[in-house]
Order: sequence, then C-alpha cells, then structure tokens
Amino acid sequence: MVNRSILNGNLHDNAIDYKRWGNLVVNMIGHNVNQILSELPEGVQLVAAAKTKEPEEILAAVGAGVKIVGENYIQEAERAYEVVGNKAKWHFIGHLQKNKVKKAVRLFDMIETVDSIEIAREIDKRCAQISKIMPVLIEVNSGREKQKSGVFPEGIEQLVREMATLPNIRVAGLMTMGPDSGNPEDLRPCFVATRKIFEKMKKLNLPNVEMRYLSMGMTDSYKIAVEEGANIVRLGTKLFGERDDEKGRVSQ
Repeated sequence: MVNRSILNGNLHDNAIDYKRWGNLVVNMIGHNVNQILSELPEGVQLVAAAKTKEPEEILAAVGAGVKIVGENYIQEAERAYEVVGNKAKWHFIGHLQKNKVKKAVRLFDMIETVDSIEIAREIDKRCAQISKIMPVLIEVNSGREKQKSGVFPEGIEQLVREMATLPNIRVAGLMTMGPDSGNPEDLRPCFVATRKIFEKMKKLNLPNVEMRYLSMGMTDSYKIAVEEGANIVRLGTKLFGERDDEKGRVSQ
C-alpha cells in the first residue's frame, strides 16, 4: 500500500527527494494493481476509486492495468482527466447533484449512482443535447439507511420502468454500497438482496434496460461481493493506500 503520510508530509522532512518519492509511489500502486487484477475472477471489472487521489497516482494505476477510473467529484475528475485522458474509461461513483449533470455527461462513460427519476431525466436531457446515450446504474440503498443516497429495494422496479422510457439513457444494472461495518460479512445480506433485485429486473425484458452490471464491494468487502455475484468492484485504499482521514474507518 502507498504510505499516505509521505504524500501528506513535507518531502524534505522525510529526507526523500521528489523523484525517488514518485518512483516509490508508482511502484507501490503498480504492485497493488497487479495483485488485485491477478486475484479477480474473469469477467469482474475493477474500478479504481480515485477520490482525493493525485492525477499522477491515477495515471500510475492506469499504467499498471486499470481500465476504469471512478470519481466522486466533478472537479477532481476534470483535473485528473487533463493528465489521464482517454487512457481509461471514467465512471461517476459519487452523489450526483442536478447542477453538475451537464458537466458529468460530457466527461463520464457511465454514471453508477442514479437514485431518482428527476436526476435520470436531467441526464437524459443533457445527453440529448450532445447526442449521447449514457449507460447508468441505479443505486440501491440495500441497507435501508435514511441518511444515505440510493433507492430502497421496493422502489427499484418503478424507477427502472420510468427510466426505460428515456431515450438517451440505458439502464445497465445496479450498484450498492451497503452499511458501514467493521465486519465485511455484515454486508453479505445486502449484496444477496441486491443480486436478487438485479435478477428480477433482468427478467422484465424492458426496452433500454440491459441489466449487465452489478457493482458491489469495496476494499473491505469486494471478495464477499464477488461471491454474491458482483461483476464490478470499486477499490480505492486497496490500490492507492490509506488516506489519513480513513484510518480507523471502513475503507473504500
């Protein structure tokens, strides 16, 4: 893992010159990416969750084999895109505000966090303006947590049916995070429930609905998520190392 204290500290105080530090970070990220890619089963896609990461770190991950970068914030994504460009696909994995949709549809190849018909309609409208069809995932609030984004399980079918009528959107699957927990096994029931909804939606055979992707699992829970059917996992700490503000918390 990358030592985040080196990133956040004074390079002179650490007695490490910038070039040596840069090589160290690149090598560590490369090692982590190669290890994860060798472990993931065939057909499971890796999204590098790049929240707060420097563009050079993201570029190192892409150079090591990452094909999809996940960003939580438009501004950070724009900055990273200037360095990485189209060397990777870009997924939006944060909470998308309506006033950010216009920029998001131009930058991203997929939006994983649609949680209302209002945001879906805005995506559809903005995509129509640039002649683009956007693959999206619907975020499932599988832990039924009122303080978190996402649609409660019982509301998924209605939203899928409403979104199926939007010509510039393709519903490509579901995404879930699950509740914060120190024990990854606590998330298994949430992953199981989301997979069941995924399979049910697939059987509806609705137009503009493909249900190809099930995005579940982060650094602490991705192995369980894969066991329960995930074919996209979103890993940050496992690739880039722990941020100072992550210590003692569930890792992304």
